[in-house]
Amino acid sequence: MQAFIRIVNHISQGVGVIAALMIVVAVAITCQMIFIRYFLNASTYWHTEAVVYLMIGATILGLPYVQKLKGHVNVELVPMLLPPLARKILLIVSFLAAIAVLGVMLFYSYELVHLSFTRGWTSDTVWGPPLWIPYVVMPIGFGLFALQLLADLLEILLTPADDIVIEAGGH
Repeated sequence: MQAFIRIVNHISQGVGVIAALMIVVAVAITCQMIFIRYFLNASTYWHTEAVVYLMIGATILGLPYVQKLKGHVNVELVPMLLPPLARKILLIVSFLAAIAVLGVMLFYSYELVHLSFTRGWTSDTVWGPPLWIPYVVMPIGFGLFALQLLADLLEILLTPADDIVIEAGGH
């Protein structure tokens, strides 16, 4: 069980690095776009769309890394007021609910990728990239986020109720 948790944490770390690199690439493309428009007085046709896809992709792929750091917004007041066993039960129910919602999102995002790939959907812009390429980050990101939540749930299950501490910025 501990090995599974470590592997998932490493995967989340790696995907977090990829998400950060996507942001760096988006910034570089934005700088190139500004240079082309301002200094060369030329038009750009793919830059804006690529930056949007990269930023959305980085956001979705960054979800498991942020979860690994316990960086998602949460409300600590109710869990802090509960006795240890009730706090642990609340965390377990919360994680199970989040995993269930991500399971639905994973299913429908996979379905969207499959449809866009098999039907050859492309963007309605001059550039017109195949839409399955930017869409594929959704099932990957949601799936890895659910996996990180599962690893966190297993950590909670392995931790005695009296040892679970709720603090600002995470649990």
